[in-house]
Amino acid sequence: MSLKSKVTGLILAGGRGTRMGRVDKGLQPFRGATLASHVLARLSPQVATVAINANRNLPQYQAVAGASPVLPDYLDGFAGPLAGLQVGLQFCPTELLLTAPCDSPFFPADLAERLYAALQAEDADLAMAITMERDPAQADAAPFRQPHPVFSLVKASVLPALEAYLDTGARRMEGFYKTLKVAEVLFDDAAAFSNINTLEDLQHHDRNVSAAPAAPSPAGRAADPAALPVEEAQRLICERITPVEASETLPLLNALDRVLATDIISPINVPAYDNSAMDGYALRGADLPGEGTRNFSVIGIAYAGHPFTQAPQPGECIRIMTGAAIPPGCDTVLPQELAAAIDGDTVTIAHNAIRAGANLRRAGEDLPAGGIAIGAGKLLRPADLGLIASLGIGEVTVKRKLKVAFFSTGDELRSLGEKLEQGCVYDSNRYTLFGMLTRLGCEVIDMGVVRDDPQALETALRTAAHQADAIITSGGVSEGAADYTRDIMALLGDVAFWKLAMRPGRPLAFGKVQSGPDSAWLFGLPGNPVAVMVSFYMFARPALLRMMGSEAKLQTVQARTASNIRKRPGRTEYQRGIVSTAADGAAQVRLTGAQGSGILSSMSEGNCIVVLHHAQGDVAAGQIVDILLFDGLT
Repeated sequence: MSLKSKVTGLILAGGRGTRMGRVDKGLQPFRGATLASHVLARLSPQVATVAINANRNLPQYQAVAGASPVLPDYLDGFAGPLAGLQVGLQFCPTELLLTAPCDSPFFPADLAERLYAALQAEDADLAMAITMERDPAQADAAPFRQPHPVFSLVKASVLPALEAYLDTGARRMEGFYKTLKVAEVLFDDAAAFSNINTLEDLQHHDRNVSAAPAAPSPAGRAADPAALPVEEAQRLICERITPVEASETLPLLNALDRVLATDIISPINVPAYDNSAMDGYALRGADLPGEGTRNFSVIGIAYAGHPFTQAPQPGECIRIMTGAAIPPGCDTVLPQELAAAIDGDTVTIAHNAIRAGANLRRAGEDLPAGGIAIGAGKLLRPADLGLIASLGIGEVTVKRKLKVAFFSTGDELRSLGEKLEQGCVYDSNRYTLFGMLTRLGCEVIDMGVVRDDPQALETALRTAAHQADAIITSGGVSEGAADYTRDIMALLGDVAFWKLAMRPGRPLAFGKVQSGPDSAWLFGLPGNPVAVMVSFYMFARPALLRMMGSEAKLQTVQARTASNIRKRPGRTEYQRGIVSTAADGAAQVRLTGAQGSGILSSMSEGNCIVVLHHAQGDVAAGQIVDILLFDGLT
């Protein structure tokens, strides 16, 4: 039996990524792929199968892993490498497990072979890589021994010892290894075991292309290393945005789709009193028969809004309707369909028909008086209005409406009603932006079309900064000769221009426009119609909701692809699709056709966006993908 057939590989990607700004390290772009993809390419030739231990972004890791499993920790709270080792050993179908961290793509190609030789020679439980290193701050000091426990070959048989150690609450790797027989293997190249811990490390190694070969791109082309991943851009934007402070008090009927500024505190118990959850018979649980049957006499009826106030005696019950107050002395409701017999005013109940205390809704069970019914920051929906009304509250305090100014840029654009000269097009972006902003509940300020002229653009931005909390532009953020936005921003504010690792929507500007005492956040979106909509949903929408005082992430669902989808790793792609129900009842999605960023009909025809994540490659027909439904999207 070959060594490879005895070994399962485990990529440890379950950490918080604290030193890298809490991003998911394994998914960071690196030389045309992701860090985890490079580790996978390095590990796969040495093992029979590979698993990835990850606790966040599981669909993205599944795209990296392909058919291999992605295993979250069994323990809660990002418990460290030992938690990853635990799930890896639980999964391990071979006698040995080889571990490597997701942020170390340079480890030796013969790692498994050398660790196995030591494991066999010393009859050890575990073989670990070590290197001899020097402290760069003490050039004359002797080299010291540096163990690398995350580069280990472990016998699957150590799982019970590991779980016993974890049950004590301990999480330190060196503490666990002290309980095992460990073989140490000295490697000469310390750099091969280096970790990429910070964004600066990542950029340094990305530039130093001689350090390790890049993982191959299935599409045959490397992604632009200067392009910013979507998640990083979203994080940078949300870090700067803060909610507006002003609020207003409105009648409840005017508060739909507004963001609650203060908690709704319930002035009453909900329900206000103990009541019946069923139509049936209220009685004392102590009177239920211990065996056989027992007859009960019906002494009255309790209706919702018309309580029955007489307490029953032993052997008596009260006919009760759903929602009616529980009569005094009663603590149980028998649903009428569970009665053994009903004969006029006599009800027969069998042993074990119900338990004492059944089918009651206790006062304050849904919401106690003084409790928070709805927390501040909630975007009020119809159900919220009903809940607030049920508390007797007729007015609510909400964040004031966000004011958003928007305009399109380009000499070729014409507004509706204007003559369409040769070489010109009607402006569609303002209308899609109007619709998306209106559905989001913003107060919209349509500033029309602004010419490709520096003075016109400066005037428009200054005017918008005086009037609005945020500005959204379409066009003028690429590197074209007539795109003046960059130069004007240098005069008016602090704005970053990014090339994003996404399609459609590569160029984006974000920052603050300052004009005298007034300022507004700027979102400079691309000019192509589909790119405008996708960029709005992915970047402007979450930022505007945050300004409104709410947090409402886009929720994706999953569907099976109807056909192959081409995709190269290293960028996030948003393709327009039509989701339907397949013959087997499962959700199935097909693309609308051509996916060019100027084909607005694809957004009109489609009912969803197929989200193909940064590290994902080509998708085969029948594979599961994430989709973002248009229905109800604000």
